[in-house]
Amino acid sequence: MFLDYFALGVLIFVVLTLFYGIIAIHDIPHLIAKARNHPHQDAIHIAGWVSLFTLHAIWPFLFIWATLYREDRGWGIRPDGKLQTEAEANAEVAVLQARVEELEEQLKLQTREPA
Repeated sequence: MFLDYFALGVLIFVVLTLFYGIIAIHDIPHLIAKARNHPHQDAIHIAGWVSLFTLHAIWPFLFIWATLYREDRGWGIRPDGKLQTEAEANAEVAVLQARVEELEEQLKLQTREPA
């Protein structure tokens, strides 16, 4: 009789531990985002709760999303960790726009010529 109650207690303990463990795991990306002062903290937190219903299928993506941003370098694309100045960014955009226009013009010329 004692072993039946002991087994029931162990079963309840294991189920509760798994339940709370899964809930604690889902919150890891939000804690990372909070520590990094991520601009999308609330979205990551809500998506973490949604991941409970998808059996944590989207959890790895939330983890990546939370770790991409750092407060000191933002989204940090450059290897030296510094952000581009506005003038550099505008100059790069102007060069890319000119290249796109050039390619569109070449495409128009190719489509006009009979084969």
